[in-house]
Parts: sequence; structure tokens; C-alpha cells
Amino acid sequence: MVARRSLLATPALLLGAGSAWAQSGRPMRPVRIIVPYPPGGVSDITARLLAEHLTPIWGQAVTVENRPGANGMIGAEAMARATPDGTTLCLAGTAHSISPALYRTPYDTMRDIAYITTTSQTPQALIVAPDFPPNSASEFVAYVKARPGQTSYATFGALGMELLCHQAGLQMTRVPYRGSTQGHPDLIAGRVNAMLDTVTPTLPHVRAGRMKMLATCGAGRASQALEIPTVGETILPGFTSTVWGILMAPAGTPPEVIGRIQSDAMALLHRPDIVARHDSLGTTIWTCSPEEATRFMSSEVSKWEETARAIGAEREAPPR
Repeated sequence: MVARRSLLATPALLLGAGSAWAQSGRPMRPVRIIVPYPPGGVSDITARLLAEHLTPIWGQAVTVENRPGANGMIGAEAMARATPDGTTLCLAGTAHSISPALYRTPYDTMRDIAYITTTSQTPQALIVAPDFPPNSASEFVAYVKARPGQTSYATFGALGMELLCHQAGLQMTRVPYRGSTQGHPDLIAGRVNAMLDTVTPTLPHVRAGRMKMLATCGAGRASQALEIPTVGETILPGFTSTVWGILMAPAGTPPEVIGRIQSDAMALLHRPDIVARHDSLGTTIWTCSPEEATRFMSSEVSKWEETARAIGAEREAPPR
């Protein structure tokens, strides 16, 4: 477990952290953004856009380092153990809040990490096999409830489908996959009945008739599929399941440094060209204050822990 850092208890640490950033609010050393996933995902793309545009603003090289593995815990731990001086950041996703519910994390998600801002969010959707009888979310609930334990869903580390089943009172069989793309062929073939996945990668299959999209899981309808109602509209008011990004630093990073990083990152993320790049991925830019980011993370951790306990999941050693 990473030791909890206290600025009041370690003035030397604060002095050292402050020396990494000039009074002008710029870092005096290169900055790295760890992405705890392989290249190519939304977190990686967002991090690389930030690195590209923060480099000239800060006058220091800002680089991206991919450290995938263990459901994102390898990269998150590397960041949490770094010197809290604002030169090591991490851009993680939803898995970061789910890991404490499923694994014995090598760090404390709330005590060992300072949250700077959220970066984006992407709605998931309830997808079913093409020959699965239900054609709406309400029909899905009725069909599954009439056949407890006889239907199945693909799951791949996230707990969105588990949350949906828990809140709707559904009994379905979990079929684990390493990722959503591994589950797609079995869904198309009808070997599993349903799954939650993000909207954009599933739309081509839906429009080709290889899958059916019964509902989306954002607070509002997905811009790419406005004709599809939300789960909240149809069966579970207030229900959301989204994939999001969050920028973070080691606990103990000086508040003024956190504030400068947040301010610069937020300004960049709302640039029209960066908004358009995320729109092309089916992702909406979403930023907030460090305080809001911390509250959001705390609520997400609690939500997934409650969901994991409801389905009887026990914390395990981190996957290799």
C-alpha cells in the first residue's frame, strides 16, 4: 500500500514539489502522462492531445507513457508512487474506479491519488443478439425476468451490465471476455444474448443488422443514435453507465500545481478542434474542478463496490 502523504507533515516534500514548478506556473522539468492502457483508446488519444498542446504552453516536453496491465493498476501504481511534484500524471478511465471493487489494489484509490479533472465521457448501450426476441428495453426486462438464469450476457471487466441487472432485478448468466471486441462474435452468433458496450463501435453492427441496440445508457440520448431511447427513459429512471476519463496526480501534489494543471487542461480540452476530435470518437468532453473530480471518483468507487458485493464478487489479487 502506498503510504499516505501529508503536506503538513512533510514540509521538505512540499518544498521539493514546489521546485519542480516555477512561480510563473510552468514546470521546470519534463512532464509525463502515464496511460494505464494500450495505445489507441480514448484515454490514450486524449493524453496525446494534451501532451502535444501543453508542451508549447509549459515550455517543457510533455510525453505519454503507456503502462498497460492489471486492469490499469500497473500504470496507476507507477503514478501514485511518483514524487508528488506535478511532473508525473496519469489519465485513467472507468476501470480505475472498478478495480477496488474486484481486486486488492496496491494503492488506496482515494488516499494515494489527487484527482485533477474529468476529461470525457462516452455512453454505453444495451446491445442484444440479432435473433434475441426483445426489441426494446422494457421487452428485455420482461423476457429475462420470465426466464431467470436462462439468458446470458458478455462481461469484460466493467460492471455496467451487472449494475443494470442488479437494479432491474434480473438473473442472467455472466460470460467473461477479455474485452468487448472478443465478445462481439459470440453476440452476433447468438452464443450470448446481451452486453453493454460503447455506442460508436457497435453502431456499424447495429446498422448492418448483426446486433440490436435496445437503449443507450447516458443521461441523455447519444448524439450518434438519437432515435434510441435511454435506459433511464424506459426502465430505470436515473440509470447511467458511461465510460469516462480522469486526469490525476500523486497525493501530496501542491494544490496550486493541481490548479494550474486543471486550468490548462480544461482550456485545451474545450478547444473546438479537440472537441471535434472527440466527437468523431463518439465521446463528449467533460471537465470539472479538482473537488468535483474527487467527489465523482468517490461516488463511482462506492457504486461499483456495492454492485460487486451484490453479485457476490470477492476481491482477488490483481490480474497479471
